[in-house]
Amino acid sequence: MSEPLFRNRRQAGQALAGLLGAYVDRHDVLVLALPRGGVPVGFEVAETLHAPLDVFIVRKLGVPGREEYAMGAIASGGVRVLNEEVTRTLRISAAAIEEVARSELSELQRRERLYRDARPPPDVRGRAVLVVDDGLATGSTMRAAVRALRVQQPARIVVAVPIASAEACEELHSEADEVVCLSTPEPFIAVGLWYEDFGQTTDQEVHELLERARLDAAHGT
Repeated sequence: MSEPLFRNRRQAGQALAGLLGAYVDRHDVLVLALPRGGVPVGFEVAETLHAPLDVFIVRKLGVPGREEYAMGAIASGGVRVLNEEVTRTLRISAAAIEEVARSELSELQRRERLYRDARPPPDVRGRAVLVVDDGLATGSTMRAAVRALRVQQPARIVVAVPIASAEACEELHSEADEVVCLSTPEPFIAVGLWYEDFGQTTDQEVHELLERARLDAAHGT
């Protein structure tokens, strides 16, 4: 097995930011991190680029009885994306979709309240949005995020991650306007294997990093 590439998520974010120089000091740039593990990475990216940081919360809508199989997703800002082919092929009723969506919306709203302190989601229309996570294995959550963001009409969607499977990166090229993967090692196996410290990011840490980023932006640092 190869050695880890990153000490922790913060160091991975610093390394990733080095590939994003084209977005430094641009007023149209917004960094959106996927909680929870993407937030420490996104914090470092946002700090380096002098860009605002927020979270983009995505909840998968699992097929009833086969929850690991996604039929769509809901996301921050009231966005819902459905895979019409899946719902049609499996004959999933509108009522069943609504029931799953209600359940996932409850968790999404809990996280929104916890992380944002009632601040509204950012307006992404016409902006260059960098969507950051700590890594991609299958890329399914990131694909859902990109599709949900696309509905809100940003000018550009950039997927940015420190580590990813080559397959996930390749598939996302057809979804995002740009994909920045610092490393795509083979064999990939799992995201956590490439970090020395891959402990779970807590809700408190997410909240604290978002608050730090907000205060830094307010003071122009």
